[in-house]
Parts: sequence; structure tokens; C-alpha cells
Amino acid sequence: MYHKKLDLFPNDFLWGSASAAYQVEGAWNEEGKGESIWDRFVKIPGKTFKGTTGEVAVDHYHRYKEDIQLMAEQGLKAYRFSVSWSRVIPDGNGEINEAGLKFYEDLIDELLANDIEPVVTLYHWDLPQALQDEYLGWEGRQIINDFTRYCEILFKRFKDKVKYWVTLNEQNVFISHGYLAASHPPNVKDPKRMLQANHHANLANAKAIQLFKKMDMKGQIGPSFAYGPTYAFDAKSKNQLAAENREEFNAYLWMDIYVYGRYPKVAWKYFTENGIAPTIEDGDMELLKEGKPDFLGLNYYQTFTVKDNPLDGVGAGKPNYTGEKGSTEESGMPGLYKEVTNPHVEYTNWDWAIDPAGLRIAMRRMTSRYDLPILITENGLGEYDRLEADGRIHDEYRIDYIREHIIAIQEAITDGVEVLGYCTWSYTDLLSWLNGYQKRYGFVYVDRDELNEKELKRYKKDSYFWYKKVIETNGKELRKYETE
Repeated sequence: MYHKKLDLFPNDFLWGSASAAYQVEGAWNEEGKGESIWDRFVKIPGKTFKGTTGEVAVDHYHRYKEDIQLMAEQGLKAYRFSVSWSRVIPDGNGEINEAGLKFYEDLIDELLANDIEPVVTLYHWDLPQALQDEYLGWEGRQIINDFTRYCEILFKRFKDKVKYWVTLNEQNVFISHGYLAASHPPNVKDPKRMLQANHHANLANAKAIQLFKKMDMKGQIGPSFAYGPTYAFDAKSKNQLAAENREEFNAYLWMDIYVYGRYPKVAWKYFTENGIAPTIEDGDMELLKEGKPDFLGLNYYQTFTVKDNPLDGVGAGKPNYTGEKGSTEESGMPGLYKEVTNPHVEYTNWDWAIDPAGLRIAMRRMTSRYDLPILITENGLGEYDRLEADGRIHDEYRIDYIREHIIAIQEAITDGVEVLGYCTWSYTDLLSWLNGYQKRYGFVYVDRDELNEKELKRYKKDSYFWYKKVIETNGKELRKYETE
């Protein structure tokens, strides 16, 4: 769809950026914080790049005022961050740690004092280890009530301060990596356990949203989903069907539950025929239907291109966590699809497809199928950045990436998509989970690496100044940028 003229961004558009507790806070065992599953998992040899951990991360816990001052100078409208469940309730379901709760209250108050809208993510992967030990975490139904209690504590404390809430961040990622690939905690490879844990996460998400509405909260709530739209490699019917399969098992399987409270029929039949369907108890489907969100959070990084894959075809391959371009192994689901290189797009050093039009396609598909507002909760470029002798970081490649994705958002808005805001990933550089600290995403460079924490000094990248101009002009000025 071509337009003679693009619509302007809404005046209240949330120009933001994002982070996650484990990736930025550090202070992993300070002031009463309990151990999380990531605190434990990263100590398993070979699981993370060069054995990196978030024990210090970029020390946001002690430097949040400095980081928020940088946000204020940039003119940021929204900051999306996550609360660490084990910092608020160290054992997951026992006594509240007031020091942990106060940290987040102070953080929120500092944001509000600087006219920055807090967007609070309730769960961004760092489950209290105590709950994993007690009943296998997401595999135990008790987690539904424990998560709801945790949410209620935060709802009550911040009811008058926070307008935007994200329930679960990238459920499709933490469940799939944790229970199929063993690349995230709890380090499991079992599709039946994966689907049972996923069902409990669906119920926990729905119950949190149900509670939010019962409490008459002043704001909006929804899950954040990592959606990478699928393309067929070509017009061959088998490859087109492979693309349908990937959408069914990597998109509809989650978003249909969020919005309609039902499992897609094709996926459910596959699960039952293969003996891996989750156990559904009385009342589960009714609860799922009551958990309809106010918006869908969208984490968009790339598209995927697929071909046909026979029953004896390609299975899961090893991803690229080193930054060695081209090292990703071929991957797929036998009998459904296999992922292949798209010859029409460029790729990052971590083999992620750079495809701004895919963001527009994602939003169009989501709007057509679900008809809900979209809050872009993550989008950004992870790449190598170099700190120059004069303290500059010239990241024109990041500017180009974000600019083209903002244009895609504006095109989608002109198409008729309702978009609440855009949060880049990430604000400062941070721990990139399995990739260490060399894969940088931020507007603000943090001077540390995998082996040396250094002084964790902050430096403004060229992209910092460029995004400042974007915010000042409400998206009108995208082509030029200035540095101080």
C-alpha cells in the first residue's frame, strides 16, 4: 500500500526505550534480594558467552538517577523496565522485601519527576529460584496464584503512578528456550513439559489481567510478544504451507490465547496426535477468555523465511551467540518448516535479518487478526560499537536501522494501525543474556566488557542525539542528526 502523504504521529505518542532488571540492575544479592533462576543458570559452564553474568550488569541499581538524568536530557517520553520478582518477594511467595519494593518506587518517582512515563513489565524471565525448587516454577499450577499475588502487591503500591503495565515479556521466548532448547533456565528439552509450562503461563497472564480489571486500575495492561512474521521462500505451494505452519506454531499459538482465550485448532490437533498436549483443568478456558488485554506489546527484531521440511527433515540447530556472522546452523520443525536465508535482506553479525518492512507487516497482521492497539515494547539493533579516543561512539548503522523502522511505523499508522508508542531496545548498553556485553543495543554506551567491569562510565552515542531530535519533532525529523 502506497500513500501520497503519511499521517503524523499522535501528539501523545510514547517515544521510549527499554531494559530488563537482570540485564541492567546488578546488585544481584543486595538489600534482601533473593536468587533468581538466571542467577543460578549463568553459573553453568558454557551457557553464556565467556561465562558472563548479571551480577553487576551495568549497575543500574546504584546508578538509576544518573541513567534517568540522561533520559531526561534526551527528552524521553517513556521508559519500559521490569521488576525483579525475587527482589520484591525473595522466595517468590513469602514475605515482601520492603527495600526491594522501595527501589522500584524510587525509580518510578524519579521518572515521573522528569516527565517520563513508567512502563512496568511484571515478568521479564527472572523467576525466583525458590519457586523453581519448590514446584518446578512454571510447570507447577501454584505459580498462577503466586504470580497473581506478586502482581497485586505491585498494583496496589503503584496504582496511582503507573498507567502502562506489561504482564509477561516474550512468553514464547522464555518458554521455548527454557523447555525446548535448554538455552534458558530451567535447562530442559521436553515439548510436553514446555506446553504444560506454557499453559500455566497463559493462565497466569490471564489471571493478572483479570485482577487488574477487578481492581479498577487506571491504565492499560497487556503481554509483550516477540513476533517475527514469516515469509515463504517462494511461491511454491509447499513453501507457502510451511509459512502458514510457522505462523501457526510461532505466533497464533500465543496471541490467539491472549486475545480470544483459545488454542489454534491446527496446533492443538498436532499436540494431541503427538501426545504432548497440556492438561487443561475445569475453568481454565473460561479464565483465559476473561484475560483479554487492552493492548498487545510487540517486540520486533526480524522476519523469518521458510521452506518445506519433511518428517525426516531439519530439527533445531545451534544459533549464533558469538557474533561470528554466518555461524547460525539450519533450524526447523520436522514435518512443518525449516528456516532459510532470505536473499533480499541484509543480516547483522548475529545473523538477524534487517527488515524494517517486516515491522509494518507484523503490525498489519496483528491488527487484522486481533484489532487491538499495539505498543512496540522492543525494537533495536545489537551490534559491535567502538568507543573512540574522544569519547564518541559513531553508530550510524543504528541510526539507519531505527530510522527505517520508525518510517515503517508511520506507514502502518497511515494504513490504519493504532500504535501507542515505540520503545527501542535498549536505553543503555546491557547484558545481552547469552551474548555477553559485546552485543550492544543502547543509546548510551557503558564502558565494560565480559572480563572487565571497569568504571561503568556512560557515554552518549551519536544515536542518542539523533533520537533526541526525533522526540523533539515528534517524528518529523528523521533524516538528520547533530552531536554536541
